[in-house]
Amino acid sequence: MSGKHFTLPAAQLKLVTRIFNQHTNLFPLWVVLCSGLALAERGWFAWFLPYITPGLAVIMLGMGLTLALEDFRRVAKTPRPIVAGCLAQFCLMPLLGWAVAHALNLQAIDPKFAAGVILVACCPGGTASNVVCYLARTNVALSVSMTMVSTFAAIALTPLLTKWLVGELVKVDLLKLFMDTLVVILPVALGLGLKQLAPRAVKRVEPVAPLVAVIVIVLIVAAIIELRAADIKAHWQTLLLAVCLLHGLAFLLGHSVARWLGFDRQIRRTVSIEVGMQNSGLGTHLAKNNPGFGEVAATPCALSAVMHCIFGSFCAALWRRDADSMDNPQSDAKLGPDHE
Repeated sequence: MSGKHFTLPAAQLKLVTRIFNQHTNLFPLWVVLCSGLALAERGWFAWFLPYITPGLAVIMLGMGLTLALEDFRRVAKTPRPIVAGCLAQFCLMPLLGWAVAHALNLQAIDPKFAAGVILVACCPGGTASNVVCYLARTNVALSVSMTMVSTFAAIALTPLLTKWLVGELVKVDLLKLFMDTLVVILPVALGLGLKQLAPRAVKRVEPVAPLVAVIVIVLIVAAIIELRAADIKAHWQTLLLAVCLLHGLAFLLGHSVARWLGFDRQIRRTVSIEVGMQNSGLGTHLAKNNPGFGEVAATPCALSAVMHCIFGSFCAALWRRDADSMDNPQSDAKLGPDHE
């Protein structure tokens, strides 16, 4: 090859990118499918348990590689929906998690189950929300900006909110929680820096980065579910109800807040998805790395990832169908100018 970089022809590169994107867009299916297999306890996913922390760092690095300076400019240009989404994320969601955990009396089963539900409710939006926003044909650029802002805000807010709301249930080491959050989120800044300093190299890996993130998220969730399969089977009704209530109400809450603030349909749906889909991988990492929580608290976090994917997929299918009908003038006349 005489020292030259190997590059695929444009047509082949386009085909490979399209295949990667198709598999990435099936993210909700992979999570549900592999989580179901994990419950069979065949030992297929537990091998990934030691790699959860570096795996999450890879996911966050991938997020940073997909960011651009335009995402920061968008925050300055359209601050209202981003601020609204982040306020709902960190003001209303943690309280919702606390209310759900106490309403179902999860602490009577195990205080760490309750702590896990509250912990994941204190986490920022996850990168899966960007995929679901794309599938739902909402405002993907806004979704990326909201995920970025909530992720950086989580460095301080996730540990503080968790300490405040979970302190009565389990022992919380605030400094360790802060350091664990910081260590995971720093790769976002690293990825953003690499994109500015080595744009050509980043461009080569950009097509595969989202798919790698999807694979790692699926492995994290499946590994935790396989590890805690016995507990899930013993208490599945209560745990499933808890995460269903948390994410079902979160989607509704995000949409309602955005509607109350007078945002248009696309922004309402984008905010709903962002608020409804948490970074469950971060919750799992924080639970596993902090003795006060442990793997028991990581269980609701893993189940949370499965359920918010199911809710997100349902919304994406419904809203994409509606968006397609709005592109049809005849359907548009039937549905009206602001059909929801």
